[in-house]
Amino acid sequence: MDIDIDLRPDVKPEKLLDNLIFASMIQDGDFKKHPVGAYLQNIPIDSITKLSAIPYKVAEDEGFNKIDFLHLNLLDIFDSKEEIRTLIKKEPDWSLLEDREIVKKLFHIGNHFDTVYDVKPTSVMELADVLALIRPGKLKLLDKYKKDKKAVRQELYTKRKVSDLRKSHAVPYALLIVLQLHLIKAKIL
Repeated sequence: MDIDIDLRPDVKPEKLLDNLIFASMIQDGDFKKHPVGAYLQNIPIDSITKLSAIPYKVAEDEGFNKIDFLHLNLLDIFDSKEEIRTLIKKEPDWSLLEDREIVKKLFHIGNHFDTVYDVKPTSVMELADVLALIRPGKLKLLDKYKKDKKAVRQELYTKRKVSDLRKSHAVPYALLIVLQLHLIKAKIL
């Protein structure tokens, strides 16, 4: 299981939790610190790096639950919740999603321009669907999705693997992207 917790950028989870062990990963053949993952379980620790001795992909198979501490500094731009609510209610310029350089800047979809361009989302729900589609194992639904979005949504949000995205996560992530689109249009980002 993978758990995501959103934090303010100035919050350091290791200062709040004494028994936190940062997750590790193998990248380009090197043992490295996972960018945001950690464990609160008694997982073996590498004596040199002080990271989890078991890379997170293997640890998941062994029953360890990684927590991803995500820092959402995007929200720091806003002065109030009301300002955020107002922008979320306003329709963004969906055509911005046709620009590869803009999509590169967006939360979670930055490396998935081809899928974004293929789907051409024009609503928060369609943008949430893109977030679900880019998960491993779900991209195979793309052609069926383009033919009948509503019919594919149930399968799209059926959680079969840990990496599958729930609708309850996809929609808030899509709303964050909507905020980013508004800020890009206003030349704030």
